[in-house]
Amino acid sequence: MLLSYSLYAQNTVENDPEVIQNNIDYRITQAKSDIENYDYYEAQKKLDEALEIAKKTNYKKSEGIIYSMKAELLLVIEKEENAIKSIIKAIEIQSITNDNINIGKSRKIYGDIYLSKKDYYQALDQYTAAKTKFQEEELNENLSDVLLCEGKAYMSLNNFRKARVHNEQAIALAKRHNYLKTQSNGLVNHGKIYSILGDNEKALEFASEGVQIAKENNFANILNEGYLILSEINQNVGDYKLSNDYLKAHIKISDSLRAVKHAHLSPEKQIEFLMTDKIEENKKQAEELQEANNKNDLSTLISILSVALITILSLLTLSLYKNNNIRLKTNNMLHKKNGELIIAKEKAELASKTKANFLSTVTHELRTPLYAVTGLSNMLLEENPKPEQIQHLKSLKFSGDYLLTFINDILQINKIEANKVEIEPESFNLKKKITNIVLALDNSAKDNNIQIHFEYDADLPENFIADQLKISQILINLVGNSIKFTKDGDIWIRVYKIDQIDNTYSLRFEVEDNGIGISQEKQDNMFESFSQGSIQINRKYGGTGLGLSIVKGLIEILKGDIYLKSELGKGTTFYFEIPLEYTSVQEAKEKVPTYFSGDTSELDLNNVKILVVEDNKINQMITKKILTKMNLKCDIIDNGEDAVEMIKANDYNIILMDIHMPGISGIEATKIVRSFDKELTIFALTAVTIEDKMHEFEEAGFTDIIPKPFKQEEFEKKLYNALSSKKNSSTSA
Repeated sequence: MLLSYSLYAQNTVENDPEVIQNNIDYRITQAKSDIENYDYYEAQKKLDEALEIAKKTNYKKSEGIIYSMKAELLLVIEKEENAIKSIIKAIEIQSITNDNINIGKSRKIYGDIYLSKKDYYQALDQYTAAKTKFQEEELNENLSDVLLCEGKAYMSLNNFRKARVHNEQAIALAKRHNYLKTQSNGLVNHGKIYSILGDNEKALEFASEGVQIAKENNFANILNEGYLILSEINQNVGDYKLSNDYLKAHIKISDSLRAVKHAHLSPEKQIEFLMTDKIEENKKQAEELQEANNKNDLSTLISILSVALITILSLLTLSLYKNNNIRLKTNNMLHKKNGELIIAKEKAELASKTKANFLSTVTHELRTPLYAVTGLSNMLLEENPKPEQIQHLKSLKFSGDYLLTFINDILQINKIEANKVEIEPESFNLKKKITNIVLALDNSAKDNNIQIHFEYDADLPENFIADQLKISQILINLVGNSIKFTKDGDIWIRVYKIDQIDNTYSLRFEVEDNGIGISQEKQDNMFESFSQGSIQINRKYGGTGLGLSIVKGLIEILKGDIYLKSELGKGTTFYFEIPLEYTSVQEAKEKVPTYFSGDTSELDLNNVKILVVEDNKINQMITKKILTKMNLKCDIIDNGEDAVEMIKANDYNIILMDIHMPGISGIEATKIVRSFDKELTIFALTAVTIEDKMHEFEEAGFTDIIPKPFKQEEFEKKLYNALSSKKNSSTSA
């Protein structure tokens, strides 16, 4: 009788709607907590239990919510296709039950899935449907969240105007109701939008505010994204140290988040979850069988058999686990190694980016003062210095030139290592090119009492298609190296064919000298950066130790190989082999000279006005002095905004525009000028790395580029050439 009452009471509780709903809600709450703690398999188990109860009791509203949550969970663990099936099921049930609030939430999740799959237009459709439901139900927090997601989708479609509008609406709503997570996320996204639109000041302001809120509230994912965006913005404004610090912080958080997620989604974790689940299921079945055993003797027999069966199944499960474990060990090791490789790759990319940022900083920070050193030393040498000062000034000029060469060598090595060197093939006369190199280096050779001999295979054609500038650079480095280490001797340059397939010739170039030679133990490292024969050689002959490393890199880019043979005290021979394509063009086309080669007296310089846009006071003084010496008048301004106004108000012939300045940069100022004056001559007077920024200069509309520190004669010729071109065009008009 007592047992019957107990069963009746239990049945009554299980059928109580409030109890059923509490059971479902409890599991849903636990699942949410598990997801926040990255315990994805446990969350999945709780949701499956809740779904089973909801289905048995026909609680459709709860069923729809659970399917929606399962879809969100599947999106987190990157199973988008399964997530789509689950969210469609959720929306079907919620449509039948007219659950408008949760339909909106499900539509938003559906949009998130499409966003993850990069199907941005489908994502926007779902976000629009969700937004309508949230507006109807006045769910402001959900509304601000979906506006933010719309902004992200438009950003991915490069529609930054719409992205900004939706983002602003999301931030305004989040601020009004103090939704800190949406506010933080929106501000970080706003920083990214304004950075892309070129307003780095606003970008920095928004992103910094968003990161601060994320940091105060421990929003790890938003903080991670914020650090990356702050790194990019600070790189844009030239603060490379801060950019690097933010990049390191981003990598650190990314590694941490990835490690946590990987740990909770590993195969070991999955097997552990399946085994625990199976054991619990076996216990439950055993309890049910024990309860049935109390009813009758037949049940007892069935229970015994069932327990035996369960035991067998458990043993089989254990056996399967062991076999599976053995099979998965190799797989797990591969996953682990793959994860380590991904982390190593990201760290290598970080190191490469850090190195590039560092070199960018070094380039700008060293070139700017070098402009002052070389400029002032040139000016002082031309102003009749005292006899005892001449040697000091020449030494100063030599040091400046040496530092500039060193910087350029480091930058070229960096470009070669980063695979940023592009091949520019053109037709040229190989024999004439090498003859010109010999003539150019002949004076240096005579200073060391060296005779240069050039031997060109008589059966070899002269005209080829290749990157002649890189071939010139290789030969100049090798011949210059031989001149440096040879005294009172000879240098031989030889070119001959070693193979031919159709029009492609494999040529061997040799540069031989009878200088000091290289010891056998030093030869293996000669092509490494900063490598020279010894400390004594470095002190005696000087040099950066980068020339041969650059040569090797350029030859590899040209799909060739370089070799070395040398004997101490007897000389050295460098020889390299590269493929060149023969062309029937009889004479290589010469490039049109960039510099003015006419008579400056033919130019009317009286009415010429030049605007110098430069924020460095020393550089202002040097540039003005050079222009005064050229009989040219100039105005000086120290920022981009005022420069634009000066150009609007005056009729200038030439603008000399610095790039890095307070306020808007020289690139931004030039873009503004080009909006109202397409013809004005604007030179980029810059200390940045020209090759890496060339596309930016071209897009901005610069006429030409003058890198700092520049040679005074080249600077003068470029200006005269621009003035001469204007005179000729006005005459023809």
